[in-house]
Amino acid sequence: MHIDLEGKVAIVTGGGRGIGRDLVQRLAAEGVRTVALDVNESDLADVTEQLASDTPPSLQLRADVTSAEQLDAAVQQTLDAFGRIDILVNNAGITATSPVDLLSEEAWRRCYDVNVTGTFLASRAVIPTMKAQRSGRIINASSFAAIVPSVAHSAYASAKAAVAHFSRALAGELGPWGITVNSYAPGMVPTTLNGFTERARAEQDRLLDTLTLRRWGSSADIGNLICFLASEQAAYITGTLIDVSGGKLATQVPRVAYDYAESGDSSVII
Repeated sequence: MHIDLEGKVAIVTGGGRGIGRDLVQRLAAEGVRTVALDVNESDLADVTEQLASDTPPSLQLRADVTSAEQLDAAVQQTLDAFGRIDILVNNAGITATSPVDLLSEEAWRRCYDVNVTGTFLASRAVIPTMKAQRSGRIINASSFAAIVPSVAHSAYASAKAAVAHFSRALAGELGPWGITVNSYAPGMVPTTLNGFTERARAEQDRLLDTLTLRRWGSSADIGNLICFLASEQAAYITGTLIDVSGGKLATQVPRVAYDYAESGDSSVII
């Protein structure tokens, strides 16, 4: 199967750093004209510098996903430069970590504003163009936390669950125009935000023991899925939440399989 995205135009929110930046670079490598949106201008400058000279034309635009005005302006700049929008990846997101009784209203609202309202506003901004084209792909970052929440992450988990459900509702609305809407649920992908690989070895092992595929996720794992969902091969997939977590908690105690594979002793099986 050959995934051909050559000549497509993609907007990636939160595209200045981390997974977002990696997605911009991956799409550009696939021949996509990319538009990275971010609130941090220095991060956007890094994207400009890091994109290879042989990749397609690109834009790096400062835009806050909580601002409808800024998103509408970014969409217009994209259309002025490239004439169309084929893909929107709503990657921008933040977390809020605190037990509910200690969680500030400000942190709760900010978590929802970026994760949920940002996804809504960016999607709304591209819909008229995609309807006119009668085609498009909207791909939204949810989280494994939307499936199984973590303690002290109520704001983040519920916001990402809202993103998944919003995606289903929007998919239903946009089907008549040939526009698909899907969300994806990454598991444990090390970033500067979560610092997974900086934790003590015992803590890393405890977390890795929850994975059926016992390794950290990577931005490449996410990029593979994004490229597929953006392609014609995924034209009949819409309104779904795709788990890309390495089988996190696919079974009750994933570590047992590794103990058995290493020892050959069936008595380790619970």
